[in-house]
Amino acid sequence: MKFTLSWLKDHLETDEPLDKLADKLTMIGLEVENIEDKAKALAPFTIARVISAEQHPNADRLRVCTVDTGDGGAPVQVVCGAPNARAGLISVFSPPGTYIPGKDITLGVGTIRGVESRGMLCSAAELQISEDHDGIMELPADAPIGKGYAAWAALGDPVIEINLTPNRQDCTGVHGIARDLSAADMGKFKDPGIKPIKGEFPCPVQVTVEDATLCPGFALRLVRGVKNGPSPDWLQKRLTSIGLRPINALVDITNFMTYDRARPLHVFDAKKVKGNLTVRRAKDGETLLALDGRTYTLDSNVCVISDEHGVESLAGIMGGEASGCDEDTTDVLIESALWNEINIAQSGRKLGINSDARYRFERGVDPAFMVPGLELATKMVLDLCGGTPSENIVVGKQFGDDRIIDFPLAEVKRLAGIEVPLVEVKLILSHLGFMLAGNGPVVKVAIPSWRTDVQGKADIVEEIVRIVGVDKVPMTPFERGEAPRKPVLTPLQNRTRRAKRALAARGMVEAVTYSFITRPAAELFGGGQAELVLANPIAADLSDMRPSLLAGLVAAAQANINRGYPDVALFEVGQVFRGDKPENQLIAAAGVRHGYASSSGIGRNWSGSSTTGAMDAKADAFAVLAAAGAPMQALQILSGGPAWLHPGRSGTIQIGPQNVLGSFGELHPRALEALGADGPMIAFEVILERIPDGKQKPTRAKPLLDLSAFQPVSRDFAFIVDRSVKAGDIVRSAQNVDKKLITGVTVFDVYEGKGIDPDKKSIAIAVTIQPREKTMTDQEIDAVAAKVVAEVTKRTGGTLRG
Repeated sequence: MKFTLSWLKDHLETDEPLDKLADKLTMIGLEVENIEDKAKALAPFTIARVISAEQHPNADRLRVCTVDTGDGGAPVQVVCGAPNARAGLISVFSPPGTYIPGKDITLGVGTIRGVESRGMLCSAAELQISEDHDGIMELPADAPIGKGYAAWAALGDPVIEINLTPNRQDCTGVHGIARDLSAADMGKFKDPGIKPIKGEFPCPVQVTVEDATLCPGFALRLVRGVKNGPSPDWLQKRLTSIGLRPINALVDITNFMTYDRARPLHVFDAKKVKGNLTVRRAKDGETLLALDGRTYTLDSNVCVISDEHGVESLAGIMGGEASGCDEDTTDVLIESALWNEINIAQSGRKLGINSDARYRFERGVDPAFMVPGLELATKMVLDLCGGTPSENIVVGKQFGDDRIIDFPLAEVKRLAGIEVPLVEVKLILSHLGFMLAGNGPVVKVAIPSWRTDVQGKADIVEEIVRIVGVDKVPMTPFERGEAPRKPVLTPLQNRTRRAKRALAARGMVEAVTYSFITRPAAELFGGGQAELVLANPIAADLSDMRPSLLAGLVAAAQANINRGYPDVALFEVGQVFRGDKPENQLIAAAGVRHGYASSSGIGRNWSGSSTTGAMDAKADAFAVLAAAGAPMQALQILSGGPAWLHPGRSGTIQIGPQNVLGSFGELHPRALEALGADGPMIAFEVILERIPDGKQKPTRAKPLLDLSAFQPVSRDFAFIVDRSVKAGDIVRSAQNVDKKLITGVTVFDVYEGKGIDPDKKSIAIAVTIQPREKTMTDQEIDAVAAKVVAEVTKRTGGTLRG
């Protein structure tokens, strides 16, 4: 909502400075977003006279002008390309160092085609006071040379822009804003009564409302013998100051009423209207050429005003071009109506029309101002265009329903925590238009018709508090009690955040892809079930819910590759859909790498290259699992993975066969071909929801660094086992011997070949024993080693290699 300071002062008698008014507007809930002070911005621009304008020696379309700036000094030379630059022209001059708002440049002394230019003659567009850029400004011959242009043109009227919340329809008019400022002790509210205009004859046009739920009230009158033309300067300046284009007096009056009183109106050229008016639902397929030049196809959900020709106006949204007023209009029908807010919002959204009328009607205009608004508009028409008015025709309700609320004064203290005396409560509410009765602990409050948003006691408290001042509300901590604080985020939300941080720390970039993919891609990653197919997809290539994040990530990586960025590392954390039941809708973390975007971050360098490999994907997956709180010692790695991964360059991560957490590896060439991607490309995907929850019972905190004063001991063991035995089984067997003493078990050798049976292999492990309480003797170390051999033999059937 925009308005000027002088416009505000038409409704508010005040001497308060602009900055104080702006601060108060924000404090009472009408947040000031911007103040445009053209007088301040255009202060360097002065009125000047062109003494001569000669052809530029090196350019056909440029002129070298000698300009009298009126500062008492010598004339200055300005190179100008405007076609209307000529001797004797009075225009606007800007010296070097001036900021030109229309061009977003700061002017300097320049040389144009070999000729020095010390300033600029400006167009209206360059000063951002209109869109006229065809030539430099032409001022009257009596414009004072040397005087500031902004002061001479009376541009010293600041434009204030406020951000309105949807409930404050009453402040979509300057009149309502002035009322709020008056209640906040910023001046005296001007609210003269509106006198009815006596009709000279019955209105010949009748109105029928077919559905009162769409149009609760409708007022109309005819004015004969008007003379339509340009509106007066004061009205044009009012409209242009807030960005509206003056059209003609009749249309400008309706625009003025919209912004001045929050009362949208419509004017019909009476001679273009055939017969009586009917307010009805549109018929399916009816069309209207509207005032914006577009033709709209309507249906039965849209409310319209029609005559015997057909639809003449989109009710409460926009008029039709066929019955619009122009310079030939002599008889005019002025309409002021009430419309159903929900229907206006739905119709405007469906048709894609965001008009000033829709903006106000969908928020709910003042029902009691329907007829007074018609009277005020009629007076403006008579004053500006002349004519003879008819009597009013009013159909339906002229007033809204009475609303009276029993308001306990203690509610202010209970809800806002401040004490406001009854006298002050009455003063505030009466200035806002409310009426109070009673002096007891409970008073009756009558809600004004223009405050359709006030529905209960809390709304009244809000009105009192915003005028008293939100800064007066004391800071009061919530009662927390003795119970421990409940966590704000769920375990899964925490895992999601930690997973994102972990992957970002590994040099990967987060991507957000569609939850829908093509049918072939869904089938490739194990999806494609009928229950996961969209009934109404937004596009043919977005037909199925994704069973994996990898399809979207591969497509995003390939898009980067196609644009010359082959070194890609992308990740995403989001939902995947493995079925239509809730337990099959899981949160997963996935990532892809291509080119030299390895997890080591080394990239391409002089000593060679560090391309991505399956171990990078494994490291990414483990980083996610560790950050998400997975029991890392319990993880098992199995060779191979899903069908979309290379069978010899992939692995599966699980905690036992019943809980598969995810997989990693190089994408299979067939999968890359199906996705239209270039390889090699590595990927991983883990299901965060399958990570088991940690222990909930409280435990004693462990030191960050578990250091011991005693030297650790390392013993190596080599076991002959069947080729089917996994190295991880041997590692876990050794770890389980004594979890306090054995702090590490690593595989350092796997041998198959000469000296080993063909169906056997040798796996060598290093076991680290860390004494805790004292230095261990050889006998104690040997006892632990014997237990390791016995446990591995028992669990795997292996024998110690000699």
